[in-house]
Amino acid sequence: MATTPTPPSVYEKSNSFVEIRRTHPERENVRGRIEALAQRLDARGSLSDRDEIVREACTELLKDADSRFALRDFVVEEIRKLDDAELERYLHYRFRYEVFPPEFRVDGYPPLLQIEPTSICNYRCIFCYQTDTAFTTPKHGHMGLMPMDLFKKVVDEAEGKVEAITLASRGEPTLHKQFAEMLDYLGGKFLAVKINTNASKLTDELCHAILRSGVQTLVFSADAATEPLYSQLRVRGDLETVLTNVKRFHDIRERDYPDARTITRVSGVKVSEEQDLDQMDSVWHDLVDQVAFVKYNPWENTYLMPENEIETPCSEYWRRTFVLWDGAVNPCDTDYMATLAAGNANEASVSELWRGTRYEGLRKLHQARQRRGVSPCNRCTVV
Repeated sequence: MATTPTPPSVYEKSNSFVEIRRTHPERENVRGRIEALAQRLDARGSLSDRDEIVREACTELLKDADSRFALRDFVVEEIRKLDDAELERYLHYRFRYEVFPPEFRVDGYPPLLQIEPTSICNYRCIFCYQTDTAFTTPKHGHMGLMPMDLFKKVVDEAEGKVEAITLASRGEPTLHKQFAEMLDYLGGKFLAVKINTNASKLTDELCHAILRSGVQTLVFSADAATEPLYSQLRVRGDLETVLTNVKRFHDIRERDYPDARTITRVSGVKVSEEQDLDQMDSVWHDLVDQVAFVKYNPWENTYLMPENEIETPCSEYWRRTFVLWDGAVNPCDTDYMATLAAGNANEASVSELWRGTRYEGLRKLHQARQRRGVSPCNRCTVV
């Protein structure tokens, strides 16, 4: 049976893929569009703060591949699905997401907002915090479903300020009975909506809701292409069910939404030498756009890890924030008990908390290379 490996000494959030296999889209057309956008910005003369960031993004993308903001394949693929009016919005988001964290730059809103529809999951993957009964036992208060009123409040605050919304965190989002309604409410408001799902509950209704709402990236979490390895890693999961549901989504997209922007990916956590990307690709290739493995990080219990000597600041404090099902606003989900929560979205805006005293204090400690004084950052390997 597969077992989890020794945790990495450092887990680079900006470089989490072991490997990703994808199509290689035509780059020259995208480069030409970026050049044209840069010319339009130059013609404007006086630029707003937002325009300046977009101009900076264009300059970096038009440099060579070693630029701090490079025209990587997945960026090209995403840009190809946007029209020119959306390109500025996308570059403003993506530049902030990639460049702001290592430069410790922060503005009024997180580059990415991660909303947790539910903390409940039907799986017990061996590398996940769902294996911690202190977290999953209902009486401890960590399990729940986000009320629609709170979801709408957070979305309304983010619209026009944030472009990237991820629907996932500690649980399986499709277990929320109003998930389709959530997707409909998001529709047309954001450019970069992403969903992470184990695909075990992917019904026709949800497939249509995902495609109708314009989700940019749909990640099917699967770590193997054969049994018994799949079920050994994704405990309580069934590979045949997942294959059937992923094929269901593929067929609905092909038949009913031929112009859909949604990019699909099967992505697994690389925890065992038994996992083989060639085999994964052979099984999933015709059903999804991308197949990948990401590096393992000891998510299953950060709090039991030994304290380490890492001083490098965690990029999450500048990259994104989490709104959990009960409204807690937390810097990351490695801290899955939300001990670092900066406040609650029921009581304050996400922007207020993002720039609030608690968040800024944690950023200063990390930037001063004092994360060893912060728990559980002193046990975490994410940088």
